[in-house]
Amino acid sequence: EYDEWIERRGRYDRGEEHRRHWLAELEQLRVALVSEQPQGNILELACGTGQWTKMLAPSAARLVAVDASAEAIAINRSKMERANVEYLEADLFAWRPQEKFDFIFFGFWLSHVPLSRFDSFWQMIAEALTPEGRVYFVDSLLSEDSTARDHTLPEPNGRSHRKLNDGREFEIVKVFHQPAELVNRLRQDGWSGYVRATEQFFIYGCVSRAIQNL
Repeated sequence: EYDEWIERRGRYDRGEEHRRHWLAELEQLRVALVSEQPQGNILELACGTGQWTKMLAPSAARLVAVDASAEAIAINRSKMERANVEYLEADLFAWRPQEKFDFIFFGFWLSHVPLSRFDSFWQMIAEALTPEGRVYFVDSLLSEDSTARDHTLPEPNGRSHRKLNDGREFEIVKVFHQPAELVNRLRQDGWSGYVRATEQFFIYGCVSRAIQNL
């Protein structure tokens, strides 16, 4: 269903004009990622079904893709034919990397990190990063048109109600960050770089531990 969401199919199809706008903003995220020139030893957290793995793998000397879902990893693996991609099934709230990475990426994951775990999550990222390494991430802006047609807007407490295609329903963590607030929070944790927003649907950022002007 993640592929249906990102490709605007099924319950996420809101018409051709919406899809065109959505895909144009999604392309903005991809262009920004390419401009950061990810290379070397790369770590992808919450790799999911491979929408971003396939962009990271060609320039990576080695790519470690981590996800808690065996099903997502299987789908991801089926799309990849590269020997430089390694998969690891792990709970990101419990897992600790045993090596350093030059580039760390996570797509649409930060919004699923409870605010109470925000600092500890970024501390784990810092421990996994080489001194000159960088972190690039993309995520969602709060937009009624981003979710499925039969979903409701998120609650203000950082929770959302989700219904799957098979009718099952879940309450999930979904925190919508605003760029200025996120930059300030990251600065307090010792990060520097940028966080930007597209016109309607997404945020994206690239940060490091180096001292720069935000």
